[in-house]
Amino acid sequence: MNRKLNFLDLFAGAGGLSEGFIQAGFDPIAHVESDLAACFTLRTRMAYHWLKNSGQACVYANYLKGELCRQDFYEQVPEKIVRSVINAEIGAETIPDIFRQIDALLKGKNLDLIVGGPPCQAYSIIGRSRDRNQMKGDKRNYLYIYYAEFLMRYKPSYFVFENVTGLLSAKDENGRLYFKDMQALFLKCGYETEFMTLSAENYGVLQRRKRIILVGRRGIGTGFYPEPEKWNPDILVNEVFDDLPNISAGEGNFGPCQVRSYRGTWQYEAGIRNEDFPVTWHKARPNNKQDLEIYRIAVDLWNREKARLDYNALPDRLKTHRQRDSFLDRFKVVASDRPFSHTVVAHISKDGHYYIHPDIEQNRSITPREAARLQTFPDNYYFESSNCFPGRTPAFRQIGNAVPVLLARKIAEKLKEVWY
Repeated sequence: MNRKLNFLDLFAGAGGLSEGFIQAGFDPIAHVESDLAACFTLRTRMAYHWLKNSGQACVYANYLKGELCRQDFYEQVPEKIVRSVINAEIGAETIPDIFRQIDALLKGKNLDLIVGGPPCQAYSIIGRSRDRNQMKGDKRNYLYIYYAEFLMRYKPSYFVFENVTGLLSAKDENGRLYFKDMQALFLKCGYETEFMTLSAENYGVLQRRKRIILVGRRGIGTGFYPEPEKWNPDILVNEVFDDLPNISAGEGNFGPCQVRSYRGTWQYEAGIRNEDFPVTWHKARPNNKQDLEIYRIAVDLWNREKARLDYNALPDRLKTHRQRDSFLDRFKVVASDRPFSHTVVAHISKDGHYYIHPDIEQNRSITPREAARLQTFPDNYYFESSNCFPGRTPAFRQIGNAVPVLLARKIAEKLKEVWY
């Protein structure tokens, strides 16, 4: 196919899925996202791509260095680039206006592809276990119905729908599986669907992260699933940390930091490292003395015995949580000597205890940049807040909710191969 394939990203988050498809050569028409901070992140990223493609990448570098405020930075790109990110919660009342904005951006062009998946909390096994009604009746369970409305209006050749593995077992009030109802609705819209459970560590991501990737193709016929090529690089998680500056709890910068030389290849092959732009967001949380003492115990235990810390094994003076029967692994080290880490989730925005840095001398939780590398976001990816001031909490939330960029790129590359 000579032309670029156009896509729309629904429930776009910070753009992990979108970035992977852009890297594979797809062209984004619009993103729809309800979280304002994530929308600013998307606008900044779309501005980056436009500037880079226009030979003006230095403007983006200046923004990362703090030489431009966000508003002035956005004024360096066409208005349509900023307008292509639609800040809206998808629902019955908002869809007509969202359609209007997308139609204006398309300007008569066809939409080839829709990507994205609704928020996963309603389908998550953990989310159901914590909710007294097991998330039944939660409106997020039915967001796929609105997804189908976009399919019916724009009739893309394909769609890629991502969600947690709990989707396969989530049931409504009548005991019906949401997933089966989804597939039936998508078939009614004219799409055959196929799905697989993909785990990110099989595709070059240094993180264990399982997700359902459902792909729909317009028309009849099966056997079209774009199963990505597996890639298991012979490296360890230390590749994420090795070249970043050593900092202690509370230290680091939201702005540029000086990285060390890197002799490996994975960061380049994964699309993370790029010497043309500053590396940002390497700033650690501050911690109290008690937490830091627990961090040292957890890291020391891992280093000596390769064992995880059981909360009840701590000295009594360090045990302040009343809940002693569950979540006993609430302090967990990101093991740098393994081929992949445990899953990065949005809860990292609330505390870093589950993501302790493996270096006992640094004695801290991981930074947003380190979490972003575990999610294979490029080092030049900047995470915005809803206001003009950097915020670690929204950055962590956006990173934890994202699809690993490299996994998305692998899916996108294979989809281009099987495209009909």
